[in-house]
Amino acid sequence: MSEQNKALAHRFHLEMLQEGKFDLIDKLISPDFVARVPGLPEEFSKGPEGVKKWFAALRAGISNLHNTHYETIAEGDLVLIRWDGTGLHTGNVFGVPASGKPIKVTGLDLFRIAGGKIVEMWQEADYLGMMQQMGAIPSR
Repeated sequence: MSEQNKALAHRFHLEMLQEGKFDLIDKLISPDFVARVPGLPEEFSKGPEGVKKWFAALRAGISNLHNTHYETIAEGDLVLIRWDGTGLHTGNVFGVPASGKPIKVTGLDLFRIAGGKIVEMWQEADYLGMMQQMGAIPSR
């Protein structure tokens, strides 16, 4: 089961977000899904429709979106992925207008999987660094 859960968690980043395969969201995200991401608007954090809105917003503001997975650890119904995401800030991202600058975000996502679907996700990512790269917050 661990290998199946790992594969499912990888699909979240690599197929649903990076490749924009939104049809998979309905198949692989539980109706009861909750994303526990600091600062993520509530409309993006619940169920398949929330994930679609979240990913659509990211894809609208970041072109050439690419995710890299480094380590993946699975135990029981949990999967942890250490990742980074890169792209070009070409559109509005959560209120920050396009800067044309490249961005790179690093993070950790912990997924809980039940019945072959992602039910919960916790994320810790360097969004402060992303905002600095986009020019929304001054660097030191």
